[in-house]
Amino acid sequence: MARTTTLPGAWMVDAAEQLMAPWQQLRGLVIVPLLRASVLICLIMSVMILVEKVYMAVVIVAVRLVSRRRYRWEPVRDTSDDPELGGAACPIVLVQIPMYNESKVYHLSIGAVCGLSWPSDRLVIQVLDDSTDPVIKELVQQECQRWAKKGVNIKFEHRQNRRGYKAGALKEGMKHGYVRDCDFVAIFDADFQPGPDFLCRAIPFLIHNPNIALVQARWKFVNADECLMTRMQEMSLDYHFKVEQEVGSSTSAFFGFNGTAGVWRVSALNEAGGWKDRTTVEDMDLAVRASLKGWKFLYIGDLMVKNELPSTFKAFRYQQHRWSCGPANLFRKMLMDIVSNKKVALWKKIHVIYNFFLIRKICSHILTFVFYCLIIPATVLVPEVEIPKWGCVYIPTIITLLTVVATPRSIHLIFFWTLFENVMSLHRTKATFIGLLEAGRANEWVVTEKLGDNLKIKMPSKASKNMQIRKGARLHLLELGVAAYLFFCGCYDVSFGNNYCFIFLFMQSIAFFIVGVGYVGTLVAK
Repeated sequence: MARTTTLPGAWMVDAAEQLMAPWQQLRGLVIVPLLRASVLICLIMSVMILVEKVYMAVVIVAVRLVSRRRYRWEPVRDTSDDPELGGAACPIVLVQIPMYNESKVYHLSIGAVCGLSWPSDRLVIQVLDDSTDPVIKELVQQECQRWAKKGVNIKFEHRQNRRGYKAGALKEGMKHGYVRDCDFVAIFDADFQPGPDFLCRAIPFLIHNPNIALVQARWKFVNADECLMTRMQEMSLDYHFKVEQEVGSSTSAFFGFNGTAGVWRVSALNEAGGWKDRTTVEDMDLAVRASLKGWKFLYIGDLMVKNELPSTFKAFRYQQHRWSCGPANLFRKMLMDIVSNKKVALWKKIHVIYNFFLIRKICSHILTFVFYCLIIPATVLVPEVEIPKWGCVYIPTIITLLTVVATPRSIHLIFFWTLFENVMSLHRTKATFIGLLEAGRANEWVVTEKLGDNLKIKMPSKASKNMQIRKGARLHLLELGVAAYLFFCGCYDVSFGNNYCFIFLFMQSIAFFIVGVGYVGTLVAK
């Protein structure tokens, strides 16, 4: 009678196959179909964003080729030397400077605004200080008193609480009796420094075009060369101003108020319902409501106001959370108001909902992180799912080129900008979902830290003894987790793949790791 023999280790192979069977079944029935569906959705979003980018590029080229002024502009007649008229030919302008514990830059904005070229009897400057630090409050008040002694009509207003944050301060500022006769209101954050001719160039558009509610100026960054992170910010914001804002203005569609470096018509501001603090983007909220009332906005690209970019990663991260969470939350709250509005044309409502909110404020953030940092690496682990080259190479390349071309001097940094934007998309995506779901941090407001020129310290060749760095405070676990995931996928691709995806995965992993350990931005001595 024959005996059945078992090869050594065969039982281990059988056991492994039995254990892997449920995983293979789950992989085939759930993971692969879900991943394929995710790839399809991301490809659709990629095409949507590409179409939007190409559309804006075409408009910009047309604007450059056909440069004509669509709105009337005539200089305001200066009658300040006329003993009878004084400055009566000029409208009364209110300038608001909201600030909170701005110990480093408060004097910059106050000094610049007090130097504006406008009849002194037609200009009211309002410093809205919400400082909780009594020392800083005293410094700001003394600065206001110093300018008041020089004959400047400047008011120092301090609230006992910070209810409504910036929107609350601006709203309270409009309640004072001396504001009632003001026709226009200009707003500058604490680090913004308008040139002397700012009002002379902006106000005439509002005077001679009664349908314009807002004149928005462009930001000029005084510290763009501070570090690599500020150069990356300049590239992103240059595209926003030179392309997105310009296109919105040139096509008479919608573009958002940037919260500063702009002038509002007071009657339009009041008609739109004034300042509201229901989101962290009170500026965008006001702009959408004014647009739904039929008001038009004008962006002036050659009118620039100096300001400071956040040069520490902590400040930049908080800023990006607010800028990503706020629009998503506002979209949630205003979608039905936009749809049901009867005063504006259908195409404008579509532009606000689709182009402005859905594409630029929601899809772009989600696609960048989910597709490039999660799904593409996942397809390395699940080779059954393939992504067409046009979707993972050609479209992203075109989108990137159309974006960075707005900053020609930094075109050589395109590779670093791409990796950095992918890293930041982690926080933007998280903030977008928080805003859409109105989760815990939806209304979190952290003032962006400004360092001023005196306290910025560039990275030295040798660590300074006075530079105290708390390692625990600089570790960012989310970035480190994504870095580990990308590194694992890269190693798997090296071992089993054949499409050289590991090159991108390793480089993106390094970018996440560098940010995760805090070696980005300017280090500041304590």
